[in-house]
Amino acid sequence: MDFNFMINDVVQTARQEMEEAGYESLSTPEEVEEVLGKEGTTLVMVNSVCGCAGGIARPAAAYMRNYDKKPDRFVTVFAGQDKEATEKARSYFTGYPPSSPSFALVKDGDIQEMVERHDIEGHEPIEVVQKLEKAFDQYCE
Repeated sequence: MDFNFMINDVVQTARQEMEEAGYESLSTPEEVEEVLGKEGTTLVMVNSVCGCAGGIARPAAAYMRNYDKKPDRFVTVFAGQDKEATEKARSYFTGYPPSSPSFALVKDGDIQEMVERHDIEGHEPIEVVQKLEKAFDQYCE
């Protein structure tokens, strides 16, 4: 059995889910810096292949595209795959340890809110949605 093929298939499916949900995939540190350095709000979803990403975080991420208040941009980096891009994104998440899956709401280049793995794993998607809605209500126009 070719495990690399299986992992690549899982990664491709996870990437596709986020793209279909309307998130821009950032795969280089330069792309991350360009987007997170912009004025305005950006939701960064740190994607991963774990079960809580597929069963909780990605469904919550997709749902948030339909919320009344929205950040200016929705982007994603892929932990364990686009390592340099993920590292660059995490450099904006001052005060938070690396966590995947996770969500970061960045405004004008500064972290405003973080939903970490411990806020996702073992929770229902609606609980993650509620945390993100609260952050959107506070920081998004």
